[in-house]
Amino acid sequence: MKDYHINIFYSQEDEGYIADIPDLEACSAFGNTPEEALREVEIAKQAWLEAARAEGKPIPEPRYRPAIYQFAT
Repeated sequence: MKDYHINIFYSQEDEGYIADIPDLEACSAFGNTPEEALREVEIAKQAWLEAARAEGKPIPEPRYRPAIYQFAT
């Protein structure tokens, strides 16, 4: 299985970095640095996937691609 795309961006409002996985609804995490946000969202991803499996919910295939890659073939 391919891995999920992760966005990491600075949030002025939160005064830190947010990492999110667009293919997994509401899967995001906060960190004081981009590296910390990435570590935290990896933990959140595992928890998200485990919860979905435990509840018998479907796990989406990785589909999100940033706009720059959507036109490259």
